Amino acid sequence: MSITIASFDGADRAAVDEAYRIGAAVSAAEVPDYPPFCRRRFDALFHTPMPGTVTRWALARLDGVPAGYLAVDLPQLDNTDNATADLVVHPELRRRGVGRALHEYGVRLLREHGRKRVLAMAVAALPDGPARSAAGGAFAAAVGAQPALAEVRRRLDVAGVDHDALAAVLAEARSRAAGYRSVRWQGATPPEYVADVAYLDGRLMTDAPLGDVEWEPERVDAERVRGTERALEARGRRRYHLGVRHEASGRLVAWTLLDVGPSADWHAFQQITIVDPAHRGHRLGLLAKVENLSHLIAHEPAVRVVDTFNAAANSHMIAINERLGFRPVDAWTDWQLTL
Repeated sequence: MSITIASFDGADRAAVDEAYRIGAAVSAAEVPDYPPFCRRRFDALFHTPMPGTVTRWALARLDGVPAGYLAVDLPQLDNTDNATADLVVHPELRRRGVGRALHEYGVRLLREHGRKRVLAMAVAALPDGPARSAAGGAFAAAVGAQPALAEVRRRLDVAGVDHDALAAVLAEARSRAAGYRSVRWQGATPPEYVADVAYLDGRLMTDAPLGDVEWEPERVDAERVRGTERALEARGRRRYHLGVRHEASGRLVAWTLLDVGPSADWHAFQQITIVDPAHRGHRLGLLAKVENLSHLIAHEPAVRVVDTFNAAANSHMIAINERLGFRPVDAWTDWQLTL
């Protein structure tokens, strides 16, 4: 068997097509309940990357047949000792050395760029959950990576939402949120809230449980927020935001985001939810999530399920999500390799 690895970029349309087909096969095999692997999102990774991120791509061929790819994200604005990676091998071509060859290629690349550690995610089954391949975690352990953070994906069945119970939850939250007002928007953040969203987004790596992940807080400003919005727009993500404004100061002090991708109108992701520490204790996270879920359902009637990820240790946010009706589906581990 002959394994060859070659770097490529967005100008090499044939390589992009081959990598996309591999990614689609892997997604269908490993997370069959996910939306179809999105071509628009994949193409946007090349032409409209996230701000402050440089990505290096490599395609592996086994006896001339496209067999796997590696995408290494190299942060440029912060965390310049770190990288994240997506290493995938076609399900029908595994256990033939392709993953190991891509890994060795990636380690050389990381060292060339002065990186000290790299993070990657792998899915696994929960005890009572659907079957999941253990290949990703087994491979990560085999190359010397350590499990750094345990996460769980939970799913909300929209048809099963108890709207009366949700209304009671919302009334309770509002009773604790005197002096605060909800603000809704879609897509780009209104100019008057960009600085506050940047502050809240930048707190995520400070406030969220990170386990043993070595990742410094990200420096987020208005320019970075706008760059992220351009990248998400290029991916076709339809975004629904709910902010909570502190009336006395005029500042946005809580924020949550739900979004829907172009490959499946039946699926949404619950993304970030964060509350400024100085304004906790007023049920603002609960208020934001419940109101934004109603916001989403009103504008995306085809949505049947909403997925969200939480660190297994994030008991506060898990309790909120489970109160809304989210239930565990599968386990995800952030594996960290120190070079």
